[in-house]
Amino acid sequence: MVKRQKDGSLTSDEKRAVKALIAEGMRNQDIQDLVNRGRRATINSARITEVKQNEEQEAASESELELFKIKRKLYDPVTGLNDIDHERLIRAREAMMMAVHIFNSPHLKFRTELFAVLANISWTYLLHEYHENILKEDIYRSDGTTVSLHEILSRKTCPLSKYMRKNLDSIKEIRDEVEHRLFGKSDTNWLGIFQACCVNFENKMCDLFGKDLSLQASLRFSLQFARVSLSQISETQELAIPANIQSLDARLNSDFDEGDPASLEYKFRVVYTLDSSSKSGSNIRFVNPGTEEGVEIHNILVKTKNFDELYPFKPAVVVQLVKEKVKQFSSHTHQLAWKRHKARPRNGVKKPHDTDKTYCIYNSVYCGYTYSQKWVDFLIQTYQEIDELNKLRAGTT
Repeated sequence: MVKRQKDGSLTSDEKRAVKALIAEGMRNQDIQDLVNRGRRATINSARITEVKQNEEQEAASESELELFKIKRKLYDPVTGLNDIDHERLIRAREAMMMAVHIFNSPHLKFRTELFAVLANISWTYLLHEYHENILKEDIYRSDGTTVSLHEILSRKTCPLSKYMRKNLDSIKEIRDEVEHRLFGKSDTNWLGIFQACCVNFENKMCDLFGKDLSLQASLRFSLQFARVSLSQISETQELAIPANIQSLDARLNSDFDEGDPASLEYKFRVVYTLDSSSKSGSNIRFVNPGTEEGVEIHNILVKTKNFDELYPFKPAVVVQLVKEKVKQFSSHTHQLAWKRHKARPRNGVKKPHDTDKTYCIYNSVYCGYTYSQKWVDFLIQTYQEIDELNKLRAGTT
């Protein structure tokens, strides 16, 4: 005999309700339909017959039966969530959907604060539901209030990874720092952190409570930003950012290893899609780290060195290195060289970042230009011959 799964059996409350429904004269198939609403494991008609034939089975009271009917009619046929039994999960999903809708709104500027607040609320509801109803842990303090998200994240039983927890800690820091304060055009600084927060929520909601709760059916689940040109990004980066925001960014980006693949759970990387559009119409888009494309991009990102490694030389060091091979090379000839070969723009321009990235970048930390080994090698190779060096000094080609 095949042992019937417990989930496929009627609960004691359901048996009482079924007995009362039978007494009202409802047909077996209609009772079966009503009971199965919201059930992950449906019952067959034999379970109804068992209750009908059990003379000792007690029936639900009139008020109990009315509540049973109301609850069964409140189940969402897509998610299986019930307004009464799953209030936290409903609120968690709606808070995250509102966070995304608000951040995507082209008419709002009060976005970072609202996203951070709503994301915190969303995750709090989700983890409260998991710890209380799945792990059967207490989530209440002695005064009757529930524990905070920060306290939940510190529990050993918290189901989130190291970088997921760091992501939420960072969003809390952002919320606390920008609350009731001016922070300029700093929204773009945290796009990757916010995007990772959304994807982490989607994944954990489905992992812990089932794929039916995915938000993809309700909205395209990513922070989709309006088309932004690279020149606009550059101009935004050059705006004065308050010191408190610079300090916050430094804290947020410390204490984690970008070489670790799991760090994409902390912060998404921005990918510029230039292949199918002009630079003026380039898009910022995000790629899910779990996809084949995401893995490939991540592998490239991990192997790519940071700016300090790729462009390590300040102008004085460049001159010193070149002078070891080209004796008459000087700071003056270096200035002539970068102007001649358009390695970087002239001083005082509005767009100092508009450099030849093969040789040079504008370093915002130093507020000046740093150069690559390729630039040093190029200068040595090009000006080893005295005639070429003389042409450079004379301003001829």
